[in-house]
Amino acid sequence: MAEYVTVIGLGYVGLPVAVSLAGAGVRVAGVDTNPVVRNAVQARQAPFFEPGLTEALRALPEGMLTVAAAPPATRPPRAIVICVGTPTDPDTLQPDLTHLQAAVDVGASHMGDNTLVVVRSTVPVGTCRQLVLPRLRAQVANPMLAFCPERLIQGTALAEIRSLPQIVGPLDERSLAAADDLHATLTDKRVSVSSLETAEMIKLVGNAHTDLIYGFGNEVALMATALGLDAGEVIRSANTGYPRPDISLPGYVGGSCLTKDPYLLMYSASSAGYSPPMVAAARQLNEEVPVLAVGRFTRQLAELSNRPFTESKILVCGMAYKGRPETDDVRGAASTTVARLLGGNVKTLAGHDFLVPDHVVRGLGFEPAGLEGGLHDADGALLLVDHPRYRDITADQVRALMRGPRLILDMWGIAEDALADEDGITYVRYGRG
Repeated sequence: MAEYVTVIGLGYVGLPVAVSLAGAGVRVAGVDTNPVVRNAVQARQAPFFEPGLTEALRALPEGMLTVAAAPPATRPPRAIVICVGTPTDPDTLQPDLTHLQAAVDVGASHMGDNTLVVVRSTVPVGTCRQLVLPRLRAQVANPMLAFCPERLIQGTALAEIRSLPQIVGPLDERSLAAADDLHATLTDKRVSVSSLETAEMIKLVGNAHTDLIYGFGNEVALMATALGLDAGEVIRSANTGYPRPDISLPGYVGGSCLTKDPYLLMYSASSAGYSPPMVAAARQLNEEVPVLAVGRFTRQLAELSNRPFTESKILVCGMAYKGRPETDDVRGAASTTVARLLGGNVKTLAGHDFLVPDHVVRGLGFEPAGLEGGLHDADGALLLVDHPRYRDITADQVRALMRGPRLILDMWGIAEDALADEDGITYVRYGRG
């Protein structure tokens, strides 16, 4: 087999990387243990929603991207790129590196003296040196290793692989040269840092900072609600023409990264003897947002409706963790919290999403519904995400399909222009008192 790169894990991170490398002329051996993923890639069909990914797969020359359950038993690859999930334990919130350990062991068994190992999976600070490096040294005396984090947004992944600066954190100069050469096929923007640990922390502080920024917007929303004010008006007016960092608008902070990476950063810091209070406070506040929203929604529905709450039909719009750029990823989505709080407490809990398949919606605890079918005879609806197509909901549609009190709680104000102050509709915007 000619020189090639192995990519382990063909999910939301790994497959765009594999396709981008192959599209740049690098032969790629993709590895994934999920047969559904393998079958889709072999059929040149993206197994999840990512704009342009299926088209990019179909444009690859034959043989540039192969896929299997294990690396090829041929000559060692030029590089092994690890892109597996690193979740936190749902009970302890400690990092679960089981998938990473398995991927490293699989990759190490196929590496040679001149194989570079690149970790793109997000990890606690120190993981590459303490967990990955010893496993590589068990196979080769002087391994090459670099941590090169992904910092992509789902929905723009293929473009951002080429447009965003790629952080390169090497083990040594030899690793730096190999990692820089590999990533030069993807982007001319590469930022070399001094160590594995520096690169690991860059990824974590970036997402923790985003979580904190959004958390302040949510804090403003809660204060404005208590004061009887409109957080949207406060924030937009404060930002207008003012040359300082913008205040973020309020809304749910979700996704597999922003709900996880602050915990990985807190774990890293606490392991070194420091507990970061701002990181912890932001994450706690952002996790409370859907809980507080459901509490407000249920209280208001109980006050307005002449039916018992247990006889209500509720439509929840937005199963994925975000609406813009659109995605079908439900990891870290507000819908999971809403299902836990409302499931079993109402007669019908319907769920709608423009991209998430019905079987996934059902697995989250909702009855899958089209938008009109979900609105039909619903007492209330929660708009969880800012998907632009929810702007198409009209007041006439709501009045014709829903039954009183027609309560709409809108987390992002996506339907505010159409539904606010309309007769026969109770419209509530998150962050407005």
